[in-house]
Amino acid sequence: MSGVALDEARSRFALPRDGAGAPVIYFCGHSLGLMPLAARRIVNEELDCWEALGIEGQFTGRRPWVDYANLMTAGLATLTGAHAHEVVAMNALSVNLHLILASFYRPQGARRRILIEAGAFPSDRHAVAGQIAWHGLDPEDCLIELAPREGEDLLREEDIEAAIERAGETLALVLWPGVQYRTGQAFDLARIARAARRAGAMIGFDLAHAIGNLPLALHDSGADFAAWCSYKYLNGGPGAIGGAFVHERHRHRTDLPRLAGWWGNDPATRFRMAPTFECTPGAAGWQVSNPPILSSAPLLASLELFVAVGLPRLRERSIALTRALEAEIDALPPGEADIVSPRDPEARGAQLSVRVRGGRDRGRRVYEAISARGLVCDWREPDLLRIAPVPLYNTFDEVRASGRVLREALATLS
Repeated sequence: MSGVALDEARSRFALPRDGAGAPVIYFCGHSLGLMPLAARRIVNEELDCWEALGIEGQFTGRRPWVDYANLMTAGLATLTGAHAHEVVAMNALSVNLHLILASFYRPQGARRRILIEAGAFPSDRHAVAGQIAWHGLDPEDCLIELAPREGEDLLREEDIEAAIERAGETLALVLWPGVQYRTGQAFDLARIARAARRAGAMIGFDLAHAIGNLPLALHDSGADFAAWCSYKYLNGGPGAIGGAFVHERHRHRTDLPRLAGWWGNDPATRFRMAPTFECTPGAAGWQVSNPPILSSAPLLASLELFVAVGLPRLRERSIALTRALEAEIDALPPGEADIVSPRDPEARGAQLSVRVRGGRDRGRRVYEAISARGLVCDWREPDLLRIAPVPLYNTFDEVRASGRVLREALATLS
């Protein structure tokens, strides 16, 4: 796909409508991205290949399935700021976390604790607690959860560094989000990675809300690993294949234990079906099974668009969109709504989290009122609206319209 202008990108997506066929304002790409129109064509091409070729589709046809994950490598490397051998498309996010934690969480002696943020996405906390328990340890003793200071919603990065330093030689691993899912706060990953490495701990990142949203530099950050899903800003569709990053310093480490599967075997010897595992160097060595073709195909369409438009231009548009949305929220009647997300555009992505005056019940009624008026965002307990204008397909006109919807909804509940 040749270069695509930013204003043209929107026309490459299916835009939702309500039950009466009227267009809606879709500001929910942080939860599920919209469908690239090319996704249907690519999925149908794979169905046609299956129909026409059967098993021969593994090795022949437009996109031989045996190499399907490789088709996503270049795009993922670009979006994560990584080398091609450091990234792989595979599985779903939580599966990838478990597979990689099995290698990088190796508690020994006093060094057995894991640091995460308080209020982490539940699946991350479940995975970390499960890994701790898998080693026969008690999550109550080994899990550190860092909360914001009293009366604050956001985590200060100096407090993250201080928590890592306090844990010191007891710290085995830090698992941190690129963007915190409730507040939309983005973090300086390189700074956190440096702190973890000073403490002698492994460092990994959950990029579910960061990839396709912010520029990333995983290789230069020094992270040991990262994992992500592809159905949010990457627009890969529900159940889309996820991905993982493993830094190249681990590329040839055969000493790292892993939950191995045959697709992580060196492709040169994979089909010999030998009993001995010959690990593929790099992130691809953490693969377990061959990729699900029908849940991978839509991601190809989206990655083509990211490459064609370019993340720097998307980031510039994203900052402008969130500033415009911020102005609309600030123009609401005084005291009606507070933006919880960072005010500094460099410390947030496309998402603004908003707390409505009046507590949980009123906030929920506001959410229902704006939903009925065609503003699609989402609600996170106990009291947050999450609103995300996505630069690939949302517009400034939609931002202005969302401000009108919010004002109307608040007026009905005053």
